[in-house]
Amino acid sequence: MTASPTKLQKYSESPTFDQSSVPRKLTMSHKIKEGVWGKVVVHDGALHYVVAHAPTSPIRVEAGGYAVIEPNVEHWVNIIGSVSFVIEF
Repeated sequence: MTASPTKLQKYSESPTFDQSSVPRKLTMSHKIKEGVWGKVVVHDGALHYVVAHAPTSPIRVEAGGYAVIEPNVEHWVNIIGSVSFVIEF
């Protein structure tokens, strides 16, 4: 996984999701558009962030941690128990 560029500025954040409210589309393969970076930020619990065709995938993201979402790269999350998280753009 690549680190995000250093001069990014957050402009949006999803609602807080948990294991019951996570939208189905986040658990299925999808991409964010070219030029947009994101972060999966876990507040409580843990989840797996999966990047298609990446040798280091899945990545376990625990409370207080995050995973960088690269532009135009297939990815999804696997809910592995009780969790609370947001997606930042």
